[in-house]
Amino acid sequence: MVFVLLAAFVLAPQARAQFSGAVSPASAYSIPQPQLIQPDALSRLLRAPAAARPLVLQVGSRIFFSQAHIPGSIYAGPGSQPAGLQLLESSVASSPKDRLIILYCGCCPWNRCPNVGPAYHRLRDLGFTHVKVLYLASNFGDDWVAKGYPVEEPQ
Repeated sequence: MVFVLLAAFVLAPQARAQFSGAVSPASAYSIPQPQLIQPDALSRLLRAPAAARPLVLQVGSRIFFSQAHIPGSIYAGPGSQPAGLQLLESSVASSPKDRLIILYCGCCPWNRCPNVGPAYHRLRDLGFTHVKVLYLASNFGDDWVAKGYPVEEPQ
């Protein structure tokens, strides 16, 4: 009986948040739908003249970035960690606030990504007005690499 009461006490706030529509800013689901960009749309933007291309920042694991990444993208640290958010801030420090910035991670399925939500919200808090997040439903390998989109790999 004590276990049931304890479980109800501990889980009740989570259940209320889940069913009330509250979403943690750490969740990828906290990013508004219009701020998501699909892989095919980003691929087209990458073929634009250099001056029209977005700033593309990978906000996930350094290991994944070193294995393969979107051409021209910059490693900006894991968005789920304070040091990663500091690296993200320094990566955009000289960028105009209205520049198109695309964030991506792809470490795991979208519903479990710990990095894109915090990175997106940090840039918005800093005043960046044109931030999009690459929607990778499964992961970078399945939703970008395996579908034939361009990648840079180590030499």
